[in-house]
Amino acid sequence: MTLEDAKIGDYTVSFIRKSVVKATGPIPKPYILTLSNLDLLSGRFPVTYFYVYCQAKHNDSSGSITGELRKSLAKCLSHFYPFAGRIIPNAETNEPEIVCDNTGALFLEAQASTCLKELDFYNLNKCLEGKLVPINQEFPVQVQLTNYKCGGIFITFTFDHALGDASSFSKFLLMWSEIARKKPLSFSPDHRRYLLSARNPPIYNSSFDESFISCSLHDIHNISTPRTLLKRLYYVDASSIDRLQKLVSLDGTKRTKIEAFSAYIWKIMVKAIDNGHKKCKMGWLVDGRTRICGNNEKALENYIGNALSIAVGEASVNEIEQASMSDVAKNVHNAISKVTSAVHFLDLIDWIECHKPGLMLSKVVLGQGGPAIVVSSGRRFPVAEVDFGFGSPVLGTVYSTIKRLGVGYINQRPGAKGDGSWTISAILWPEMIEALESDIENVFEPMTSNHLKL
Repeated sequence: MTLEDAKIGDYTVSFIRKSVVKATGPIPKPYILTLSNLDLLSGRFPVTYFYVYCQAKHNDSSGSITGELRKSLAKCLSHFYPFAGRIIPNAETNEPEIVCDNTGALFLEAQASTCLKELDFYNLNKCLEGKLVPINQEFPVQVQLTNYKCGGIFITFTFDHALGDASSFSKFLLMWSEIARKKPLSFSPDHRRYLLSARNPPIYNSSFDESFISCSLHDIHNISTPRTLLKRLYYVDASSIDRLQKLVSLDGTKRTKIEAFSAYIWKIMVKAIDNGHKKCKMGWLVDGRTRICGNNEKALENYIGNALSIAVGEASVNEIEQASMSDVAKNVHNAISKVTSAVHFLDLIDWIECHKPGLMLSKVVLGQGGPAIVVSSGRRFPVAEVDFGFGSPVLGTVYSTIKRLGVGYINQRPGAKGDGSWTISAILWPEMIEALESDIENVFEPMTSNHLKL
């Protein structure tokens, strides 16, 4: 791969060098890590996070930021050794598997021609489109460090979804930052993918046939995208979240913040879809780690891999229009509750077992069944904690490099200030963007450098 300057947008990113970081320290001998059934539900999408740091200067004056990051990454990969492997198809089944051979992670360095405060953080299409090196399929982990003229930096982390989900990647970033600051490690990653094996014989409820579908990587890369999707970043103040939660928590029933937030989005959504659609859907990603093992909620606490399912709620446009916010929040709660049991996850694992070989995906994510928005809650995802020795970030969130999506996405992350505010990374059609930004509640505030105190 050659490094070329990116000139899309208002500034230029010049790529300086690339290198490969391999795990150091004791690691297992090369072996094949077979993916779990829930890994096959990941879609092999690239997952990218970006963190912004102001006036970055490493606490250890003896080493540069780049050098210290590479050194601590090498140590972290010794604990997350599958992340330094290769993901290739099995010769017999054609299913992806991880070859743990310490191929390494790709590390890229770049220089931007502008300052952080000059960036348009709201318009991610403009801010980051073309500013990241294209995904290199040979490396399931790719890190890009971009230096800005003001001394600030962007660090982007891109993972192949087959490696894990948000919980797995948050563990990786936490351990990396602990190692970088020479802190005691707070956990040990669990790479036993066989913990999510199917039952013998596999059994499942027939309703799974209505929700999930077998597909190929070609199907995923060619998802039907009927309309333009815009990538936007928003700030949501803690007072707005509290107000929504209070609005939907009536008669002694307290809804969660994400349930209240989702109810608000669903109400806005029905204003922003074509008149020809009589129904619409919302989806929520649900982590099964605390649910699959029944009473032993911590059995999979440090499990590295994918352990997600998706809850889907469907309603008529008229129903959502006429319903109160509290009633819509009840619909959200009921939909999510259907996938929070051990039975659901065991049935899902078995459904995949019966439909192998190949990849699986929710029909909603593939864009089947009408307009839909999927909400991903990252309330436990580390932001302020991701300190590599040069201070906490002012921003940490998700950025999608995916070109085609069959569904709108809203990803929630805690604000870096720890004041209860949220950062929302959204991928939505223009009418939905307009509806959110024109709503009198002013919940979604376009992200600016002022929000980040730049």
